[in-house]
Order: sequence, then C-alpha cells, then structure tokens
Amino acid sequence: MMPADSELLRSDDKRLEELFRKSPAGEIPKGPMEGMAILPGAGTAAAQLLAGVVHLLLWRGKVFSPDGYLSNRLSPLDISSIVAMVGPGPSRLDDQECIVIDYSHTSLLFGGVRDEIRQVGPHLYLGLIWLAGRKVGWFSLREPESGDQ
Repeated sequence: MMPADSELLRSDDKRLEELFRKSPAGEIPKGPMEGMAILPGAGTAAAQLLAGVVHLLLWRGKVFSPDGYLSNRLSPLDISSIVAMVGPGPSRLDDQECIVIDYSHTSLLFGGVRDEIRQVGPHLYLGLIWLAGRKVGWFSLREPESGDQ
C-alpha cells in the first residue's frame, strides 16, 4: 500500500529511509507541487502541528519548470524564490537513481543544499535534504489535487 503524506508525517527516520530506498525515481514533476516538511520527532503530535505551521507560514512547496529548473514557494503569499537545477542522478543515500534538486549553481545562500526525491505513490514524492553532504531532513511533495494533507 502506498503512503499518503499524512502517513509520511507519522513515520520515523528509519521508516522514511526504508521507503526512499525501495522507491523508484519516477518522472520529474511538472508545475506546482504542495510541500510538507517532515520534522525531527516525526510521528509526534507536536512535530505534525509544527509541520502544518511551516507549510502555512514558511515553505509551501516547489514549482517545477519544463526547462530543468524549479523555484520554492514561500510564505502565505506563495512567493517563488530560491531557484535550483533539476535532473536525474544518483542518490547520495544509496547511489540509485533519483531526481536531484541542486542549488549549488543557482544560489549563494543555499549552495550547500541538495534535495533528492523519489516517487513513493501516485502523485506523491518523498524528499531527502542534504546540507554540505550530510542528511539533515525530509519533506513530501504532491500534486495539489492529489492526496491528503
């Protein structure tokens, strides 16, 4: 059974890593995607509440363009900012194919960040965040009309 993003929010790091490892890269998403931060302490009511606050006030998701770039959707005003290059590549986690979101050539402030995503369900992606080569967090992306929040 494929997870919904509410299930991802209740999963711990071990379960998220297991799901990421067994999932295919999938197709590069197109257009806007709803994002949800999966915070440390995943599974606790406090972490789930904080993830909702982050979604409402800070990071709302990503917009994928057909030319190999994306921008992040920030704030309740849905401002597009923090551009990255997007394409297939090997994951730092297991060296298997994933979709790489690379900020190193497009952002001075976020140049040390690399996101990797794999498709874990219909219209649903699990993302892994790397900072300076270290795994630092998780997020989900889904098509706006799909899944639950």
